[in-house]
Order: sequence, then structure tokens, then C-alpha cells
Amino acid sequence: MTIVLWMSEPDAQELSRNELLALVTELRRELAALRAENTALKAHILHLEQRVATLETALAKARKDSSTSSKPPSSDIVKPPRPPAPPGGRQSGGQPGHPRYERRALPPDVLLEHTLPACPVCGGTLRHAAQPPQVRQQLELVERPVLVTEHRAPAYWCPHCRQVRAARLPDEVRQGGLLGPRLTSLLALLKSAGHASYSFLARFMAEPLHAPVCRGLLAKSIRHTSGALAPIHAALAARLPRELLLNVDETGYPAGRAKAWAWCFRAPDFTVFRVANSRGAQVLRETLGAAYAGVLGCDYFSAYRKFDREFAGQLGFCHAHLIRDVKFLTTLPDPATRRYGAKVLAGERRLFRAWHRRAELPAVVARRRLELARENLRRRATGYVPQRREAQNLAARFRRYGAEYFRFLEVPGLAPTNNGAERDLRPLVLDRRATQGARGAQGSRWTERIWTVLASCARQGRSAYQFILDAVQAARANRPYPSLLPAGP
Repeated sequence: MTIVLWMSEPDAQELSRNELLALVTELRRELAALRAENTALKAHILHLEQRVATLETALAKARKDSSTSSKPPSSDIVKPPRPPAPPGGRQSGGQPGHPRYERRALPPDVLLEHTLPACPVCGGTLRHAAQPPQVRQQLELVERPVLVTEHRAPAYWCPHCRQVRAARLPDEVRQGGLLGPRLTSLLALLKSAGHASYSFLARFMAEPLHAPVCRGLLAKSIRHTSGALAPIHAALAARLPRELLLNVDETGYPAGRAKAWAWCFRAPDFTVFRVANSRGAQVLRETLGAAYAGVLGCDYFSAYRKFDREFAGQLGFCHAHLIRDVKFLTTLPDPATRRYGAKVLAGERRLFRAWHRRAELPAVVARRRLELARENLRRRATGYVPQRREAQNLAARFRRYGAEYFRFLEVPGLAPTNNGAERDLRPLVLDRRATQGARGAQGSRWTERIWTVLASCARQGRSAYQFILDAVQAARANRPYPSLLPAGP
């Protein structure tokens, strides 16, 4: 900075040399103060800019929802209103062209025919018309829907042995207790899929069923049902290490005062749940074994990456989680990071456009388009990357685990997302919210057994109630248990 001091010649002549030096010194001092103030002001502005960037990043993280993170949709406190349907667009209800659904008539237990003795207009005699009658069925509970069966085993005196001999009750009666197998299976279904508490089950037994029982007996019934499902769950869990394709997901699940996690292992034909006290790779080692040689579809959680370094199989990372992470980049304040996120999203759209159209094209053409889309996405993700940490982390993820993200292109049957395991896990999450989880080890075992049966029966198109009933009856009669294992080796 240069300061030009101007004064008239008479004024300069009146000032001595020392006075001029003093004036210059004072001006230099003021100049130094201005420079120091300017430096402090610049530092303050830089600090404020950094503070604004930090707050904008924190605000973007706070605004994360199910579309920009792995949070469930139920965690979205406020959702934007749905846009109105366009004119002529899809409306709610049945769609044009869909087959009409009509309920099938049930075989009647009681048949009531309402006759017309005479014409209601003229009073004339009527004859039956050659057309079918109007039929309307009505379903109703009987006044006392529970059938009470009393089993008696009389005692007999043997004069020859001089001993009292008692008749033997059937095994299923002795082991069943107060509640029969159908009622036991219904209560198990209400306790799990119905998210019912023991207090509600007690009211249900007392009011509509007119069969009051205590909550302790209901808890004992659930324990017996859990024991009947134990060998079925064990057989499915033992089958997991031999499955070539698995999807895995986990969620927190309180078990009393201990912190636990519910793990979901989804095979092509069945689903197995396990409640463990860890969210780490040791659960995968214990469940699948280090020799597991299949393909594991999962998200980017660290436990799966650690297991990847130990087991003989391969990982396939979920693109649904990846897309949410990329969408988060588009909400950050840095323009370069937003442009980077939009560029990667465009690459994802191109990849899945080719993926969804692969069946419409010749195999060679479809394969070529998928290879071009994969290379395009890889270049977009690892080419120019902004210096921001979130963008650098995403690029590093692609550089190190690109093969895992594109595994679904190479392995037939492997889905590009982990949505299947998440869908199986969703009912358990709803039950956790309604019942607050389990209270201990017995509750954890019940959780993993009953939800394994519910999810696997749904996958196989089987009645969960009927399967639970078959398992309960087999346990009480010491017969072979039903199986959820798929056919084959």
C-alpha cells in the first residue's frame, strides 16, 4: 500500500525536518493498524464462512430422510404432500383391464330360505321362476366360540394286583394343557403378526371367547409354541451355509436390558431370523461359517466388509443404499459436490435403464449396453472428484469396492438391491415398535422362530396358521415336525 502525502509548498516550508519525520512515523503507525485490522477482518470473514459451511452441512444431515439415507420411511416426520394425479392418470382402486376379484362362496353351516307366500302387489299365487335365487352369505361368531372338551381318565381297582390302575390320557392331551392346538396356534399368530400384548390376549379370551385365563398361562402357551418351532428354525438355520445366494440385513431389537440386534438371512426360498447380542461380523461367522462360498447381498455396513476379508464367498452391495448416499451429496452446500452427486445419479439411471430393458434386447446387445453403462458410472464416480470429504469417500468406495457394486451384473439371480431382506425385516420392526421387543433370552428365541415361520410361509404361499397348528400338533403327539426346507439337496 502506498500513501501519498500532499501539502502546499508554504506549509512544507514551515515544517522542520523532524516534524515531517514525526508525521510520516504517525502515518506509518496508522497504516500498520489499518493493515492489522484488515487482516483480522479477513480472518473473521474466513471463520464465518467456515462456520456457515459447517452449519449448512449439519442442516443437510439433519434433513436426511428415507430418500437420502438408510433411515426407514416411518422416520420421515414431515413428508411433502403428494402431487395431484394428472388428468387421466392412475386413480386409487381397481384399474381398467385388471381382472375382477370376487369372493368365493363358502359352504354354509346354516341354510335359511326366505320365501314369498303371495304376490306383494296383487296377492296372487306365486310359482317358482326359472332363475337362480338371490344369495347373500353372512359370517358370524357363535355365541360361545370355544369348545370345552373334558377328558377323564377313571381309576380302576385290580383285585388280582390289589392296586389302583388309572386310564392313560392321550399324549397330545397330557402335553397340551388347557389350550387346544387350534386355540394355541391362533394366540401365537395374534401375539406375533397381530402385535398383541399378553394383556390384550387375556381380554380377548375373556370377552369374545368367554374363556378367561391368566396372562401366565398365555405366556406358558407361547413358550410351548416356541419349543414346537425350535427344530424347524434349527433346520433352516443349518441350511443357510449351503445356500449360494443370500441377502442379509439387521436392525436393533431390545432384549430386556441388553442391547441386541435382529438379523435377517433371506435365501431364495425361505427366510431365517436370528436375535444376537452383536452387530458385528462374528454373527456372520457363527451363522454362515468362514467357509461360506456363496454370494452375500448386503449394504455397505462395516460388518459385511470385515466378513468379506475372511470368508471364501463374494459380496454384492446394495444400489438402493448407494443411491440414497449419492442423493445426500446433492443436498450439500458446495456447488461442486452437488454437481458431482447429480453426475453420479445420472450414471445410476443409465445403468438401471439398461438393466430393466435387458430382456427386450438380444443378449449380446443387452450385455454390451450394460458394460457401457457400468464403465460410464465408474468414470463418473472416480473421475473428477471434489475435495469435500463426502465426495472423496464415495469415490474411494467405488475404487475399492466397484466389483461388489456391479456383482449383480455377473451373478444370475442376485438382485441389485437388498430390498428383499428389508421387506422381510419390516414386519418385525413394526412388532418391535408395538411390543418394545423381548424381555430376555426366551423372548429372543420366540422372536427368531415365529418370524422365521411367518416370513418363510409368506414366501412359499403357505398358511402360517396351518403350519403353526401342524407344528404344535406334532410336538404334542411326538410326531415328525413339518418342514419349510425347499426340495433338493
